[in-house]
Amino acid sequence: MLGAAASRRTRAPLWSLVAVVTCACSSTARPPVTPAAGHHPAAANVMRGYATWYAESQQTASGERFDRRAMTAAHRSLAFGTRVRVTNEKNGLSAVVRINDRGPFGNAARIIDLSEAAGRALHMIDAGVVPVLLEVVGR
Repeated sequence: MLGAAASRRTRAPLWSLVAVVTCACSSTARPPVTPAAGHHPAAANVMRGYATWYAESQQTASGERFDRRAMTAAHRSLAFGTRVRVTNEKNGLSAVVRINDRGPFGNAARIIDLSEAAGRALHMIDAGVVPVLLEVVGR
């Protein structure tokens, strides 16, 4: 019986030591995050999703008259005037467009609506919807 009591006594301090170590390690301070090798600061300005194209609209959200022959696009949140390189991931073609409208609305996977001219440049007119890579290139 003495052995069992001694065993219980040694377990209690061991569990309290684990609790102290666990509490000491769970502080809210976090080490600074350093960029990984090859990390580029502009990587935050890269998005993947689907693009559609549109050819009919009267006026854009920026107040410009819509021109289906211009290299423009609609995005939900990028500032008007932002220039974005859009790359069709199916064929590798890319084009730089200027954001001048809001959209696309409805399907969350769709991240950009392109003018007809931009859609033609990416050879996506027949497909209608294609996977794309967006890279913000400037304002």
